[in-house]
Amino acid sequence: MKKREPAQKMARFYRMAVMPNLFGEWTLYREWGRIGQGGQVRMDWFEDENQAVAALVTTGSLQASARLLDGASAARDVQMIA
Repeated sequence: MKKREPAQKMARFYRMAVMPNLFGEWTLYREWGRIGQGGQVRMDWFEDENQAVAALVTTGSLQASARLLDGASAARDVQMIA
């Protein structure tokens, strides 16, 4: 997801994904930052996919993203990688 507001010189990106890792666990991967720059990354590990997806849905980042995207399209724009 991207947010651009040229008047405020704002150009940000947000990326979230749920994916398996090499140890049989699931990872909630979150990255955010300024477009064109290296972003911040946070990874949280879960025992199963359902826990990771639940964390993705309830995270404050997703709620903020929903506001950025005017609500309805937020769930559609979240990447799910399995």
